Amino acid sequence: MKKRQAAALLMIAAMILGGCKKQPETEATEPPTETQEETAADPTPVVMEPETEAEPTDRSYLTGLEVGEELHSRRPIAVMMNNIINAVPQAGIEKAGVVYEAPVEGAITRLMAVFDDVSGMEKIGAVRSCRTYYPMYAREFDAIYVHYGQAVYAVELLNSDKVDNVSGLSMQEGAGEIYGYAGEDIFYRTSDRPAPHNCYTSGEGIDNACTRLGYRRLLKEDHEAKFTFAPDGETVSLEDGTATTIKPGYQVNKPWFEYRDGEYYRYQYGDAQVDELTGEQLTYENVIFQISQWQNYDDHGYLNIDTLSGGDAYYFTNGTYEKCTWKRESEDAPAKYYDEDGEEIILNRGKTWVCIIQDTYADDIVIE
Repeated sequence: MKKRQAAALLMIAAMILGGCKKQPETEATEPPTETQEETAADPTPVVMEPETEAEPTDRSYLTGLEVGEELHSRRPIAVMMNNIINAVPQAGIEKAGVVYEAPVEGAITRLMAVFDDVSGMEKIGAVRSCRTYYPMYAREFDAIYVHYGQAVYAVELLNSDKVDNVSGLSMQEGAGEIYGYAGEDIFYRTSDRPAPHNCYTSGEGIDNACTRLGYRRLLKEDHEAKFTFAPDGETVSLEDGTATTIKPGYQVNKPWFEYRDGEYYRYQYGDAQVDELTGEQLTYENVIFQISQWQNYDDHGYLNIDTLSGGDAYYFTNGTYEKCTWKRESEDAPAKYYDEDGEEIILNRGKTWVCIIQDTYADDIVIE
């Protein structure tokens, strides 16, 4: 059964049982004018070779850390998060094993937080709208993609069998039905922030949506891991130099990372970036700057960032860095990172933040 037919039948049943209301007309579009309001490492390098044995079946594909056999085989959840100053701090982002940051219109950035598990999480967000390249990053992990709204250019991809998405909107003006809509109870709004910066979801909401939409919950049998991690008890250090302060060069939030105590601490808008629920600063064992080709879709500034053609990249870990390249064999395969000898980059186990950087702004990268 095709995605549209299955979603339609499941939605009819869900609406009868759950009393779903018609989506308000005022939430059906996201006007282009939204951009006007958003504006001491170990010096001895250790060269790691890829593991010859298979990764243990209790490890996360996102972090390489133990999560148990059930989570090892479960599909991750990728949630779009608002990142303008009126929407921070985000709730629940600290639990994401991987975070993608990429620019959208007006030089602001949005985040895609990828979770091994969202069960028990009562507040995740603020959830924001999709751009065409984010579902393509989610596909690298075989993740279920969660969003509230979308650029019109993303509708065809969202409605295809290539992406299992959970949508907060049932319709897109000028584009029609969004097949990932699963009912009004999947998302909720808070009163502490003005719309559209106050939309959240929960682990229960996402689970309900996946059930109603009939989405596969387990990874594909031929799932290919995006990352290769260092063996237990071993630590990767890199050869190109030290990297204790790194900046991707984004123009609005002006983020940076500072290395200390074995982790990169995240900052933006002139201060530490924290999780709303814990108050703790976000930290990552690995940071990747992925430089990508791009173009504009239209005069409204909607970006079409190339997720397939490859390019330069930088990998940061343990206070060191290495310039490398990224390649993606097809849209069904994950992007991989390679050193100058063509060997795949080995990551330290732990969380990873990926900054997508437009190639015309690569000179704005700072490594100190």
